[in-house]
Amino acid sequence: METRKDRMNFEYVPKLHDYVIYRTKNGTHEGWVYYAGDEHITIELGVKDKPYCEYTREEKHKKIHVLLVCPVWDWDKLEYVTSRKDYHDESFRDRTQHTF
Repeated sequence: METRKDRMNFEYVPKLHDYVIYRTKNGTHEGWVYYAGDEHITIELGVKDKPYCEYTREEKHKKIHVLLVCPVWDWDKLEYVTSRKDYHDESFRDRTQHTF
């Protein structure tokens, strides 16, 4: 049975909930694929709680996400590490919990 890791020898197309390493001339970045489109993906580098705002009646968004855009022409610089079922899968999440 062919696994996703076996298919890495061919052209890798990143999917939502993949954990990837992105190597650029400016450094190495790693995180979860937060958005996957035809032209680019975003990689979640970190998450932190949103500070309290006394002027907001109802907080819709509780977190601040730090995202990095990776265009389609750079997908060959991505290295697949693992996948998760969805955002609530905690099995590999602690690697992206940075403090900013």
